[in-house]
Amino acid sequence: MPRARTALIGLLALAVMLGPLASVVPAQQAQGIFVPLLVYRTGPFAPSGIPIANGFVDYFTLVNERDGGINGVKLVWEECETQYDTKQGVECYERLKARNPVLVNPYSTGITYQLIPKAAVDKVVVFSMGYGMTAAADGRWFPWVFSFPTTYWSQASAVIRYIGQQEGGLDKLKGKKIAHIYHNSPYGREANPTLEDLAKKYAFELTLLAVDSPGQEQKATWLQVRRLNPDWIFMSGWGVMNQVAVKEAASVGFRMDHLIGNWWSASDADVVPAGDGAKAYKGATFHAPGTNFKVFQDIVKHVYDKGKGAGKKEDMGAPLYNRGVANAMFSVEAIRTAMGKYGNKVLTGEQVRWGFENFNLTEQRLDQLGMKGFTRPIKVSCEDHEGNGPVLIQQWNGQKWQVVSEWVQPMRDVVRPKIEAAAIEEGKKLDYTQRDCQKEMSSGPAPAQKKR
Repeated sequence: MPRARTALIGLLALAVMLGPLASVVPAQQAQGIFVPLLVYRTGPFAPSGIPIANGFVDYFTLVNERDGGINGVKLVWEECETQYDTKQGVECYERLKARNPVLVNPYSTGITYQLIPKAAVDKVVVFSMGYGMTAAADGRWFPWVFSFPTTYWSQASAVIRYIGQQEGGLDKLKGKKIAHIYHNSPYGREANPTLEDLAKKYAFELTLLAVDSPGQEQKATWLQVRRLNPDWIFMSGWGVMNQVAVKEAASVGFRMDHLIGNWWSASDADVVPAGDGAKAYKGATFHAPGTNFKVFQDIVKHVYDKGKGAGKKEDMGAPLYNRGVANAMFSVEAIRTAMGKYGNKVLTGEQVRWGFENFNLTEQRLDQLGMKGFTRPIKVSCEDHEGNGPVLIQQWNGQKWQVVSEWVQPMRDVVRPKIEAAAIEEGKKLDYTQRDCQKEMSSGPAPAQKKR
């Protein structure tokens, strides 16, 4: 059964690797906007789950401590342990929805798929930032689901574009061998259709290699890699699978600068265990690594220096910690957008949904947040819940991650038509009907998903 962990905001998180208590203001004790946090601090995926959860909690704590909440309205949250298990994640959601959440971050593609049908009924935004059902990026069919700043399909296309750049042009991909090693789950398989389409378009030879969860045994996979001798490998791994893959790649002598992990396969936990063998390994990201941004100085001053940090101060700046910070920041700014229309008060899920759909994060606002250069400006619309954001490539130098590319644009001409076609298919499975965004612009939003 899921375990909801509660404590007052002022307490230190303890026993991190064993599932620390979350910093929480119980809803019955404080009036505020409630956001459930589905986390996995225990189990085989804990090395990835812990830094994400810490980054998220630290940013929420920063907003409450430094700003007194969002425009004076406090954030309230509670963690529930999922162990990255879909069943436990759904149980967490069902348990916590009684506290009237306005949004949920599932942090699992499997959990996301299960929560999507519930979102319109419960009027809770599903914010699957850079993961989940890519088809749901078409807001005409899925008004309650948001995946900005980008999706797995856009990421896959950007990685192929980057590989093409390294080879001297996309036309040079013809005849190249590219393997996709992926976690054998809905998450890991999500990029496969896009990669297959791009293989046809650019005439490269694509090999799909599944790794069963949790991914500790990969000898057979890497024997296939040795026989195949691919020019490039793209990896969609998670948790312990990633560090095992990096070690195996080094052991078979694969060129590490030709192995690119997706944004869930490029954290410190994925490379440190491999030692020097991990040097030059690359990974995709949609935000910068490191702490060279004012927001981190603010987190130290207002959170860690007050003894309210969720983890260790020295872990700030790691890719997945920063992922949690980005996720929390996007959530806060979407709520702030909603307040601009509905007022500075405790909002409903429907009002917050409007904030997500009218989200417009500008360069100026990023600068005000102390996050200029941390990520790119993002604009969401009724039709587009992805934002089609670009991707960075970062590289491990043996000590830290360094950005080694400019922002790489996804292939929107390939991805968007696929999203629209998939949205029709997935929407019809749920007996949804398509919204008329132009009509809503003139007559007002209709946030509840209509049944046929």
